[in-house]
Amino acid sequence: MSFIRDFQRLSSSQRHTFVASFLGWTLDSLDFFLLIFCVKAISADFHAKPSDVFTAVLLTQIFRPVGALVFGMLADRYGRRPVLMFNILSFSVIELACAFAPSLVVLLVLRALFGIAMGGEWGVGAALAFESLPTEGRGGFSGILQEGYAFGSILASAAFALLFHSLGWRGLFMVGASPALLVFYVQARVEESPVWLAVERKRRSEPAGDSYAKKLASLKSFLPTFLFLIVLMTAFMSFSHGTQDVYPTFLQVQIGLSPRAVGTIGVIYGFAQILGGFVFGTLSEKWGRKRAIITAALLSLVAIPAWAYGHSAVTLAMGAVAMQFMVQGAWGVVPAYLAELTPAPVRATAPGLAYQLGGLVTSWNANAQSLAAEKWGSYRNVLAISVVIVALALALLASLGHEVRGRDMSAD
Repeated sequence: MSFIRDFQRLSSSQRHTFVASFLGWTLDSLDFFLLIFCVKAISADFHAKPSDVFTAVLLTQIFRPVGALVFGMLADRYGRRPVLMFNILSFSVIELACAFAPSLVVLLVLRALFGIAMGGEWGVGAALAFESLPTEGRGGFSGILQEGYAFGSILASAAFALLFHSLGWRGLFMVGASPALLVFYVQARVEESPVWLAVERKRRSEPAGDSYAKKLASLKSFLPTFLFLIVLMTAFMSFSHGTQDVYPTFLQVQIGLSPRAVGTIGVIYGFAQILGGFVFGTLSEKWGRKRAIITAALLSLVAIPAWAYGHSAVTLAMGAVAMQFMVQGAWGVVPAYLAELTPAPVRATAPGLAYQLGGLVTSWNANAQSLAAEKWGSYRNVLAISVVIVALALALLASLGHEVRGRDMSAD
């Protein structure tokens, strides 16, 4: 496989950097999805409706842009590596605290804080990875890196299927604190981004006023692209969260599947997500970033009948596999595309901030879908309508963007 060849050609330092960035996003995703799978149990424990517990997802989404801005600015100023370590430690500690939440209100506050930590990881990790990796094979690396999110959902699915009955939701959140161990690996094996080091050397050699003026000019010229990225990422976030956040609840509440069956389906479609991200990320090296995104978005429409209207666990699993292959296929292009569009001085801040602002706009998604399903008595139409709208919107927006495949990360 081309990705394996590209990975083998990396230096030892580049391999460790990519692995650390991938694992950081994986474990961040794990901690997010543990709550998604435990919504029913949490609502029962606190005597609340599932839509009340989904407020935790809403708050996480709302506060993710704060984390992207804060951690991104710190990484642009002080380096990608130390800020990534601090970020991983932050979301791990907060996840552990969630296990001891005495009430739903306390849990909601903690998930808001978790949103700040979660929002910082993607931008910092992606900047560190793509500033350290070669241009060749960037699409494949992008597809794998983004699917750390899917791998995190697989780990959460497996943990839910295998451990929920013995540990309960609180025990699962304790397991979710394990990402803190990744800090030791980053400390021992990962080097700072060579692009950031070069920018920092140049900044120190220039008068402070000149350096500030150049950065301001860079930001001003980038502003139209940044605004477009926010709109694009709004569509991407709707595409992802609109097909994942409420789906486990749909399988449990409406279809009546057991936690083990729901977790198993989550594992299966999680592997489809990874494969989709890799396939379309790799295809974007040949087709271009835009064409790969558009193709995956439109093909997701074909999966709707089995994914939303299937009447057996097997049919629903097959639909979920097809749907998430396409959803994460489109997403697999995102890390490389956003990094290529962004100038080096703000590469840890701007892509992550656009990413998380898109999440902020769609932070109501899980609540809205859950409330609509409770009102209409069915999740099926809510899920299907959501996909039709966002898939068409994403394809249209992607067609309006710039094609920047293969841009030199150190050219700014």
